[in-house]
Order: sequence, then C-alpha cells, then structure tokens
Amino acid sequence: MNIGVVKEIVNNEFRVGLTPTNVAEFINNGHEVFVEKDAGLNSGFDDEEYRENGAVIKETAKEVWEKADLLIKVKEPQNSEYKYFRENQTVFGFLHLAAHKDLTQSLLKAKTNAIAFETVTKSDGSLPCLEPMSIIAGRLSAVLGAQYLMKTKGGSGKLISGIPGVDQAKVSIVGAGNVGVNALKLLVGLGANVTILDVNLSKLSELDALYGNKVTTLFSNSKNLEKSISNSDLVIGAISLKGEKAPKLIKRKYYKNMRKGSVIIDVAIDQGGSTEVSRPTSHDNPTFVVDGIIHYCVPNIPGSVPLTATEGLNNAIMKYALIIANEGIEKAVNKYDEIRTGANIINGKIVNKAVATSLNMVYNGITN
Repeated sequence: MNIGVVKEIVNNEFRVGLTPTNVAEFINNGHEVFVEKDAGLNSGFDDEEYRENGAVIKETAKEVWEKADLLIKVKEPQNSEYKYFRENQTVFGFLHLAAHKDLTQSLLKAKTNAIAFETVTKSDGSLPCLEPMSIIAGRLSAVLGAQYLMKTKGGSGKLISGIPGVDQAKVSIVGAGNVGVNALKLLVGLGANVTILDVNLSKLSELDALYGNKVTTLFSNSKNLEKSISNSDLVIGAISLKGEKAPKLIKRKYYKNMRKGSVIIDVAIDQGGSTEVSRPTSHDNPTFVVDGIIHYCVPNIPGSVPLTATEGLNNAIMKYALIIANEGIEKAVNKYDEIRTGANIINGKIVNKAVATSLNMVYNGITN
C-alpha cells in the first residue's frame, strides 16, 4: 500500500503524521511511503531522515495525495485539500466531522474513507489515539490560563497561585475526562483553588479520594455550573462526547458576575466549543473578548509543542495504521473492533452514528 504524509496547513500546526522511525516500520512491512518536502521540519525531522528510513520525498502535497492509498494526517483536511480526495483512498487523522459538515460532504462525494483518531475506542471505553493529545491539551490549558490572566495579556491580573496573604485564582474545570484531569493536575500543583464538574460520579469520587480537600468536585448541572463559573477567574471547557458536537454548557449569562479579564480556555472548540459564543481562533490570533471575558479557542493546542506531540501521537496510532495498511481498509474495519469504532465514512456512507446525528445526515451501519 502507498502511505502518504503531507505538511499540515492549519495555522501554526507543527505536528506531522509520521516520524521517520515509523516510516521505516511501513517500509519493513512492504509498503511505500511518500512524504511532502519539509513535512516534518517543525517536528524536528528533516527530509534526509525520512529518506534514510525509506521514504520518497515529493515536492508538493498534490503529488503525495495522488500517490497515497492511506493518507496519515494530524488535523482535518482543509478546504484547499478537498480536491485531492478520491475513491478508495483512506484518510486517517483527527477529523472532528461532527463540527465540519463541508468536509463530511466532500469526503462522501469523493467516496474517500475516513478513519478518525478521536473515535477509535478500546473495549474499556478509552480513546487511545486521542488520549496523548488530550493530556497535552489539558496541561497546556492550565499554563495558558495562568498566562492569559496576566494583565500584560489583557487579563484581570490575578496570579493563579496567589501569595501569602492574598488568595489564589478560582478555577472551574468543566469535564473530568483526560483533558480536565490533566488540567487539574497542573493547577493543583500551581496552588489554584480548583473546582471540577462532571456527571460521572465515579470519576468525581476518584478525584476526591486522590486530591482530598485540595479540590472541590461538583456534579455538573445548571445550578452548580452557574455558581462555580460565575465565581471563577479561569474556566476550562474540557467537555468531550465521542464523535459528537460539544454541548454548550458554559452559558453567556454566567459572565455577568465574573470579574472582567477572567479567562475561558475552550479545549472543546474542535468539536464546536463549549460556550455559546465560541468560534475557532488560531495561534496567531488566539483570543477574543465577549462581555469582558477573554476566550481562548485554538483548536490545535498540542500543535504548539510538536516535539512532544508528534512522538506521543505516533506511539498511539501506529498499531492501527499498520493494520489498515497490512489488511486493507475493508478487512481492517470488519475484523478489528477498535478500527471499526474509528470508521466515520466508508464507501461513501456515514458509518458513525454520532457524526450522522450531529450533522442531521443519514447513518449507515457497517455491514460485513
């Protein structure tokens, strides 16, 4: 099978789909790998490293797309890439189709198969391809929140940790999945006053046992959300529903009692966002202000730390990428449950129910 890796074109997206080491894995399994010139440069890998591991370097993305039977990307294809889609080709990457109807329609029209990192699911319910990026996004959300509270960034000027005699910042984390738990870990270390909200009581009990009186755990309902968010200096939107759009749990009406210059880091923006006013921003222009509240809504937060993120992502995805390449897409989807859960579009049909429901489009189950 021909494997393709192109340079990511999302604003300040510095990750790359494959490392040179994993190129060698495909070569050793009898496949060919085509890599766009300089695709890995921002992740610390030059073209010569890819060549040494067996890749063929192509001058343009167009050449790679035309060669690739399996295109491994980090972020969802952009509008300028839709023209490269073709029948029997498979795109494997973070796709977030529930928030991208135009991308979904283009994949369907071209009959390009789409396997989404973020919906690959193990039997225990965990999301192995998403997990390392959620860890990074969660930890960076804490760092970014502390940074944007600084007056020099337009924030209120509240120090996240406080100092002796002056209280620390109040933080609400909405969602206790991998993003929320990793934000919590850093924020507790920084000395913030943290409340975490979720509907999973078992998870809240686990966090309560782990952190004791260092953290407040609350069941996520409208009353608790309003009370906690209204009193927060920093809010982290860490809501995730597999394959679905994120619910708008952070209401604009909560802002009226928040201090001006408070910050919302909406990590759920790649699934549509968790506030009523969220819209995607970029690393070049990451924030906007509504009612005096700073909103940070960059969809590719882990892209800012590519040396860590590319390696972490490759560790997670290679098992599945090799199965798809070795078995072929149809056998891989039918034979391996985890790849089946990652399948969003197969042979011109939406086969992920959450995606179809979110986009109000026709759902078709996978048939052997």
